[in-house]
Amino acid sequence: MKRSARAVARSVLLAVCAISTQQEAELGTQYSQQINAQLPIVSDPEVNRYINLLGSSLARVADNRSLQWRFYVVDSREVNAFAVPGGFVYVNRGLIERATRMNHLAGVLGHEIGHVTRRHSVKQMQSAQRANAGLTLACILTRVCENQAAGAAIQIGGSALFAKFSRDDERQADEEGVAYLLRAGIDPRGIPDMFRILIEERKRRPAGVDAWFSTHPLEEDRLQETEALIARTSSAKLQSLTRDTPAYQSFRQRLMSLPVAAARR
Repeated sequence: MKRSARAVARSVLLAVCAISTQQEAELGTQYSQQINAQLPIVSDPEVNRYINLLGSSLARVADNRSLQWRFYVVDSREVNAFAVPGGFVYVNRGLIERATRMNHLAGVLGHEIGHVTRRHSVKQMQSAQRANAGLTLACILTRVCENQAAGAAIQIGGSALFAKFSRDDERQADEEGVAYLLRAGIDPRGIPDMFRILIEERKRRPAGVDAWFSTHPLEEDRLQETEALIARTSSAKLQSLTRDTPAYQSFRQRLMSLPVAAARR
């Protein structure tokens, strides 16, 4: 019994050391299945087709690890977006309703793709695993986790302690977003423009964007930093890039015409 426990303990310690791309994809698939079972995901075929076309056009120039990227619209009026490991990106309809041009939404998708390609969420998971490694080993070696409350505390630990990306992670994701839009032929000025929209709404109606600002630290300096990055590209080049399309406006109007899902209890 002790030998078996030690073997499991060794596997736990190895697990906290590195997560391969294959493991990342497998974890992402598991998380995505859980998320899709718990959140109201828009099922309209045309909405799903467009968000995946736009997202894939950015992922194609962002990552060469053969991840199976998937993009979803969450049927919520809250303004938010997030990504999980392995290439699963979620955008709330409330954000899309405020994204009046295609390059606004493309900037959000590029930012979230940047979190995945930079493996920010993977690093958070590894940090959470390291933080909980001692508790996990205690579970294995002392059976302390047969107590239900103790087990629940361990499960909650990672998600509670590592819920936000760091300021540096947000900056890196912004940098990646600008680069991806440029490579995809999309005007990256949609990124600081979207920041302005959200900052202005925070001044007028903070409750409408609370969810976004609780998970995406955003101040005027991030807006200025993205503008400085974009300023490295010539004005002539920027003028040649796509800001908006009829297809995006059709997608947005179709989404806004759909009934909002009832709140889950």
